[in-house]
Amino acid sequence: MTQRVIIMGAAGRDFHNFNVYFKNNPNYKVVAFTATQIPNIENRKYPPELAGPLYPNGINIYPESELVELIKKENVDLVCFSYSDVSHEYVMHKASEIQAAGASFLLLGPKDTMLQSKKPVISIVASRTGSGKSPTTRKVSKILKQMGKRVVVVRHPMPYGDLRLQVVQRFESIDDLNRYNCTIEEREEYEPHIENGNIVYSGVDYKKILREAEKEADVILWDGGNNDFPFFKSDLIITVVDPLRPGHEVMYYPGETNVRMADVIVISKVSSAPKENVEKVKNNVKKLNPKAEIIEAELKLLVDEPELIRGKVAIAVDDGPTLTHGELEYGAGYIAALSNGSIKILDPTPYAVGEVKSLIENYKHHLKSMPAVGYSKEQIKDLEISLNSSPAEVVVSGTPVNIKRLLKLNKPLVQVKYELQEIKGSLEDEIKKRIK
Repeated sequence: MTQRVIIMGAAGRDFHNFNVYFKNNPNYKVVAFTATQIPNIENRKYPPELAGPLYPNGINIYPESELVELIKKENVDLVCFSYSDVSHEYVMHKASEIQAAGASFLLLGPKDTMLQSKKPVISIVASRTGSGKSPTTRKVSKILKQMGKRVVVVRHPMPYGDLRLQVVQRFESIDDLNRYNCTIEEREEYEPHIENGNIVYSGVDYKKILREAEKEADVILWDGGNNDFPFFKSDLIITVVDPLRPGHEVMYYPGETNVRMADVIVISKVSSAPKENVEKVKNNVKKLNPKAEIIEAELKLLVDEPELIRGKVAIAVDDGPTLTHGELEYGAGYIAALSNGSIKILDPTPYAVGEVKSLIENYKHHLKSMPAVGYSKEQIKDLEISLNSSPAEVVVSGTPVNIKRLLKLNKPLVQVKYELQEIKGSLEDEIKKRIK
């Protein structure tokens, strides 16, 4: 008997789970996707060109708020939860909601969703969004290049536009970011790799993406999104944990999965966090995964014009996902403003307008940095107005994107970058144990 299925997602893991598990499986009929977490990704259609012959009309994508109604309306048997960076409590509340509506609840695991590569794969994942995956990935790519390896980065999906145009995306230059009309969130992930000379692949169909990446790579580097686990079977899994959020490594899904699967665990930000937090995180990960090698590391800030901050009123802008569902109050921009002599860092909330204001209001924790939200042209414009309307004398940006390319600001902007530096342990040693 064919089971009727809804896939809950956020434009990433949900499409991958469909492609590798449900798409050509006659035992299931996917009647809908639901979408949450990312603004304006619902009310689209997973197109028939991607959905395959069992779905000649494609599959509609609805807001997650309509989930219970859809279960009843579509006589759904099974709901597959397919997004990341949510608490264990949240996941089980959703499971209870689904079961109360009459359906079963499913979490697909690595065996059913990981693809096998012909090339060695190193995966960088995390316990939470904003833990330090990106600088860790850049560090690993640098090590591999020094070993003489051709590296291709495959980034966790971020297909927020026309899915038919995003099946396989290859990024090698800033022009490629413009050609694909990338959001700020996509640019935050791709731009630093491009500046470091890395080719980046992303998109919707990761079987096709993997085959293309293999043509150019000696080693595939999986750059994870949120705290999701890898799409590819990995020769080395490096999981980054964050002592600024101690305890989250055992409280969030699927971050705990990543901690338990890890070959190497990087405790980042150790110089920024209280020592007791570092010890708590270290003890937690040792209990979950006593076989993993533990590396302690710091994120070194690189501030391009610190003299513009000194003695000035500043407003910080930082990575959007880190500040929103990542639940951090601030990022590198705020830390750089504080450590480089700003006389006052403005609360961003009174100056936020439009969709930026709405986004801030959706989250309960107070933000000390303006989230660099930019999933649409409207949001990018609202971000520009929000920053310009503040009485700050300087904008200090900790987002990896050069937002000067996207915003017309009425005040100077100081760009902050950050690099991973090991304090105890060596990533190079761990990589050389597995990659020859």
